[in-house]
Amino acid sequence: MGNTGGDSLTEDINTQYNLANMVWIMTATALVWIMIPGVGLLYSGLSRKHHGLSLIWMALMAVSVVSLQWFFWGYSLAFSHEAGKFIGALDNFGMMNVLAAPSVGSTAIPDILYSFYQLVFAATTAMIMVGGAHERARLGPMMVMLFIWMTVVYCPIACWTWNPSGWLAKLGGLDFAGGGPVHMTSGAGALAYALVCGKRHDPLADDKVKTYRPHSVLSVVLGTVFLWFGWLGFNGGSSGNATIRGFYAANSTNLAAASGAMTWLMIDYFRKGRKWSVVAICTGAIAGLVGITPAAGFVPCWSAVPIGVITAAVCNFAFDLKKVLHIDDGLDVFALHGVGGLMGSILTGFFAADYIAALDGATQIPGGWLNHNYRQLGLQLAGATATLGYSFTVSTVILVALKYIPGFHLRLSVEEELLGTDVCQIGETYFQDSDEPVYTDGVSPGVMSGAQTPVPRTEKTADESV
Repeated sequence: MGNTGGDSLTEDINTQYNLANMVWIMTATALVWIMIPGVGLLYSGLSRKHHGLSLIWMALMAVSVVSLQWFFWGYSLAFSHEAGKFIGALDNFGMMNVLAAPSVGSTAIPDILYSFYQLVFAATTAMIMVGGAHERARLGPMMVMLFIWMTVVYCPIACWTWNPSGWLAKLGGLDFAGGGPVHMTSGAGALAYALVCGKRHDPLADDKVKTYRPHSVLSVVLGTVFLWFGWLGFNGGSSGNATIRGFYAANSTNLAAASGAMTWLMIDYFRKGRKWSVVAICTGAIAGLVGITPAAGFVPCWSAVPIGVITAAVCNFAFDLKKVLHIDDGLDVFALHGVGGLMGSILTGFFAADYIAALDGATQIPGGWLNHNYRQLGLQLAGATATLGYSFTVSTVILVALKYIPGFHLRLSVEEELLGTDVCQIGETYFQDSDEPVYTDGVSPGVMSGAQTPVPRTEKTADESV
């Protein structure tokens, strides 16, 4: 057969696969892709208007940069057939030999399809992570940082967790769709990005960590709709085939999102002025989705309700962490994804059941506490600790190193930040006026409409980084 899975000139290399499996995973891939701009719309709506377009730009940038990194060596570093315990080899460098051989993640689909499916996971993770430095990050250095971050942070953690050769997979850690590689990795990376960049500058606010009202609740809702919709493929496709297990996972995903949405709505109703907030129900749905991600293909459907409720409740109170830590994680990426992924991983250890994993006709696990396998909780905690610690530490090292390279300083100056990332870095605004004259410096008379009142020009920069 060879290392490519066969010779298409002499045989039909499709016959080794059930085409229904490939159709479902390709459909799931398309569903996950829509999550990337979904995160961008969500982040954009939550930001202030004069930074809103930059968050949508980041979504398109993330999928582009990660696609190139994945082609270059990302897929090989994560899902190489010759991987070691910690990272893959380069046998698939430049997508070399990635064709019809059964993938390491699922023998039911070929390498070429599995690589595409995992690409959209990687791009979603990248987009979540860069939200840590919103409203103050320079976009050029962000692209460089993201390529490096994917290589030395995301790919090794994905290899540990999902490659059968990875140490965490060999140990017996359970992560169905990315509680560790996607959510904890991006959450810890975003926290490091926010820490190294420093707090946003605002002459009208005090020195405490600041919160602002979303500039577009409609964008928040649209982003949430894209995410909830796409998450059905995110979790449903992680079975790696078109079996009952994947469809069961999709059902659990929807149930956890609904449970999280209602929990967050109720908590905020009593904590924040007895209003039925749209942003609250959106945030709660995402918390429930994050919590069910590592568990969906391992746990009974009924457990999606406590997973959604517990994860949403813990994440709601975790939003106060930024005030305790004095780190300006304005989009609460760590509280929602880092903490949410941690809770989902722990709850997987409680609710995992052997008969649910076996719904695909092949997977055998000892289960969690439901099967009296009490050791599983310890394995889940070990994996979560390693993932959070590695991502935060290595992300911090990358960011600090870039900060001191000439031309790669991470954040905007005070004046640029007050004008807005959209004008200073992109040269376009969220609501473009076609009749407004364009100036060569990218600044036009209306650009300050969504920004704070400018302060007199000063030599001070906004670099409050560590």
